Amino acid sequence: MTLAPERDLTSPSAPHHSEPVRLTATHHTLNTRLSVAGGAERTHPPKKSGRPNPMGHLSNEQIEQIGRELDALRAEIMESRGARDAAYIRRVITVQRGLEVGSRLVLLFSRNKVAWLAGTAGLSLAKILENMELGHNILHGQWDWMRDPKIHSTTWDWDMASPANQWKHSHNELHHTYTNVLGRDNDLGYGLLRVDEDQKWELFHLGQPIWHLINALFFEYGIAAYDLELRGNLQNWNELTEDEKAVFKANLHEMLGKIRKQATKDYVLHPLLSGPSFLPTLAANFTANCVRNVWSNTVIICGHFPDGIDTFETDSIEGETRGEWYLRQMLGSGNISGPTALHILTGNLSHQIEHHLFPDMPSNRYEQIAPRIRELMARNDLHYVTGPILKQAYEVYRKVVRLSLPNKEAGRSRWSVVRGELEKVRQGQAAARAKRQPPVAT
Repeated sequence: MTLAPERDLTSPSAPHHSEPVRLTATHHTLNTRLSVAGGAERTHPPKKSGRPNPMGHLSNEQIEQIGRELDALRAEIMESRGARDAAYIRRVITVQRGLEVGSRLVLLFSRNKVAWLAGTAGLSLAKILENMELGHNILHGQWDWMRDPKIHSTTWDWDMASPANQWKHSHNELHHTYTNVLGRDNDLGYGLLRVDEDQKWELFHLGQPIWHLINALFFEYGIAAYDLELRGNLQNWNELTEDEKAVFKANLHEMLGKIRKQATKDYVLHPLLSGPSFLPTLAANFTANCVRNVWSNTVIICGHFPDGIDTFETDSIEGETRGEWYLRQMLGSGNISGPTALHILTGNLSHQIEHHLFPDMPSNRYEQIAPRIRELMARNDLHYVTGPILKQAYEVYRKVVRLSLPNKEAGRSRWSVVRGELEKVRQGQAAARAKRQPPVAT
């Protein structure tokens, strides 16, 4: 995971490391790319595109004061962790497992329509709870302080296609370190979508309204491919070293093994146990997985892509201070408003701002600290992005459609830019065909 270390250290960001044999509380190592503060007054100029820098109205001292306030808040909450928190996560585990077992038992009789609907709904909820409030948060190390080997980031395995270690690397270490940094945070569109005007437009993006829907339905496999860096590795295969190819092949083998394990459970064993209800049970498992995938995708895209959320230039994080790191997490994230039940079903990622500030804080505490974070941001004239889930999801899809086309250029329409790019492709293909044709004998 990534979080701000103690004030006397030199980094506001550090990935999570724990030994798998001896279970301990979360341990952090330093990321020396970042500094605490000091030196010359740092400036926050507009982006290269001309869009304003969201930190531009704050002085260095104001930014570092925000960091000190957040340090104090984190220390207050982390020092108060105890029996109530432990009881909460164990209760969620008990409910999730009971719901899954009960739903799978009901689906043994899924030829009955009522049994199919009840079992499918229950299994969908169980998979959502396991994925969001349990898997995501346990793998962040939020409960490592309990030193319970059954609820620990080094031992937990989740009901997802992506192997836990691969996900922790791409999510905890990379995404949470480089949140919304253009060219560094691959979660900005997952290599499929253009979700910011400052991202380069390509012809491939014309289809992103469709790619987005397909990715939502099969999100767990998209995340597994993303964690594997499948597209980049295959595109640059000839430039990889032998060691890099060996690592990729080992990770691919691990991922395929995980997918085989999950598919066997949901699409072979459980349907076989259902006997004459084989096909309805198979359909129920497929439906539950799709529901979980769409829900997870919706929650995650609402956390970073709605209107009002900022992105950052790559060079803006060089020498980034502790306070700036905190600011980037707040300005690069957005929340979902709603009742406590909704927050639990989102894995409390409905409090994405609070989660990005303190990714190893127990998720049940985010609702508690949210009003204080909102007040801090309002006091410093920082926009706290939040809204109902349907509103946030609509804004994301509207953005996906709008940014499927290139940015406006002076004197040119978006469609003229598209036609120009298509003409370049046509000319390139014609040149390639000409090279393949043998010379005409004279």
